[in-house]
Amino acid sequence: MKNDHTYDAIVVGSGMTGGWAAKELTEKGLKTLVLERGRDVKHVQDYPTAQMAPWQFEHRGHLTKQEKGQYPIQSTKYNFDASSKHFFVNDKEHPYVQEKPFRWFRGYQTGGRSLLWGRGAYRFSDLEFEANLKDGVGTDWPIRYKDIAPWYDYVEEFIGVAGSKENIWQFPDGQFLPPFELNAGEKVIKDRLESHYPDRKLIPNRVAHITQAKLGQFKGRGPCQARNMCHRGCPYGAYFSSNSSTLPAAYDTGHLTFRSHALVESVIYDEQKDRVAGVRVIDSETKETTEYFAKVIFLCASTLPTTAILLNSKTSRFSTGLANSSGVLGHYLMDHHGGISGSGTLEGYEDRIYHGSRPAMVAIPRFRNIATQEMDFLRGYGVWGGASRVKLNTGQVGIGAALKEKMTKYGPWVMSLGCQSETLPHFENKVTIDENNQDPHGLPMLKISAAYGDNERLMRVDIKEQIGEMLEVAGLKNISMSESEPIFGNTVHEMGTARMGRDPKTSVLNAFNQCHDVPNLFITDGSCMTSSGNVSTSLTYMALTARAVDYAFKELKKGHL
Repeated sequence: MKNDHTYDAIVVGSGMTGGWAAKELTEKGLKTLVLERGRDVKHVQDYPTAQMAPWQFEHRGHLTKQEKGQYPIQSTKYNFDASSKHFFVNDKEHPYVQEKPFRWFRGYQTGGRSLLWGRGAYRFSDLEFEANLKDGVGTDWPIRYKDIAPWYDYVEEFIGVAGSKENIWQFPDGQFLPPFELNAGEKVIKDRLESHYPDRKLIPNRVAHITQAKLGQFKGRGPCQARNMCHRGCPYGAYFSSNSSTLPAAYDTGHLTFRSHALVESVIYDEQKDRVAGVRVIDSETKETTEYFAKVIFLCASTLPTTAILLNSKTSRFSTGLANSSGVLGHYLMDHHGGISGSGTLEGYEDRIYHGSRPAMVAIPRFRNIATQEMDFLRGYGVWGGASRVKLNTGQVGIGAALKEKMTKYGPWVMSLGCQSETLPHFENKVTIDENNQDPHGLPMLKISAAYGDNERLMRVDIKEQIGEMLEVAGLKNISMSESEPIFGNTVHEMGTARMGRDPKTSVLNAFNQCHDVPNLFITDGSCMTSSGNVSTSLTYMALTARAVDYAFKELKKGHL
């Protein structure tokens, strides 16, 4: 039985990082088992709503009260609707404990949330990698930009990232495909803002979409059709997902074994060898338990599930969770914060329009606390948004020919801006397991306790002021601002609970995502992050994963693992 269940490597999770770990391990010749806790979703054939028109949905795509009752958390996400709800978990079936409000958005299936992400693909710069050391909050990153830059290149060339070269040092350029072009309204606003602010640029957003491809460049994937229905699963494979990209590459090697409905309960630790030996898996359908074994294990289940697995893997040596001699496992939970936005009307230019529904915004990269600490808050934020023409207004007053003429014309240009902002790492923001509450599989529920602090609140004052000011500088009329109370989890960028660091006494992982305590255990999902930066972090996760596999493979060959 053990021989039948033994592999060179085990990867837990099949999403953003799990797919990359699977691709890299199998391409190096390692027999690799990938364990996915949810159902199998195959590219194209399991995207049931991808080509449906609005009128083909019951209730025209709107959710019923009963559906919202089953998805009270998931239904608050912007891309949750009747066309995508099959890629989200049912909240009633997957409970957790909120000691403080936390929105946990999840997708339990092949590809995980790589089917649902916003596709923003950005590099961290040394502004992020040096921040903790410079201002003394958190622990120092054990890497710098030069260490990961080649791996950013490697990942970008494989997944396809559309963007423009801008030479902004805190917003590093990458290996880009042509960007989604700014529309006419955005070009006007770009000129006005950049002529007023010497330190700010309005640029095309950087997104993991294929906009142009040479023959054979992206196997089985084609260019974006500008439908902006990405959350349904892209049958063209235009945006990066594990399903369309890394997992097919892993299958092509012949070295991949994939198991669905495989919920990892814990990691098996060999006290004598001081190594992990395998994992215990619960079949989420039959409830049967199976053990699988390997020389090296990659935890890529996403931040909170990975942390739960480690906390559940207690041993006589690690009484508070596997690889937790530092005591920081589960702590320093971070998420970005947003919820501040503004909009205004751009007068004129009504003879100009655009085609399609571009699945990308515009970006104004971080401009606060760049060269010096200039503000009363640490770190910074970026601004994202876009301009569009007001669409068909069926509520217009009129009758006959006059009404028909009005209804066939677009309204004015409207520009909207919002933010994504850095959150500082704090020990008290944490996730633990609640032994008094069990989930439907008999495992302790996760208990999450995290809130934003004074630094984030000071930052939000400036964000609101600056968004309003930029809309005014752009010459917009009818400006309106909105702000909502930030809730942890809302930006779906939870990270930091098994952080990297230089000192084993204050961190879980070393510079190669290898556990300080257990050499053959690697963690490359968001839990590894040491600080959050203000940009979306998925590209960094993928680059760190590819880099960690390269290191692990070399160490394996040397007999060090």
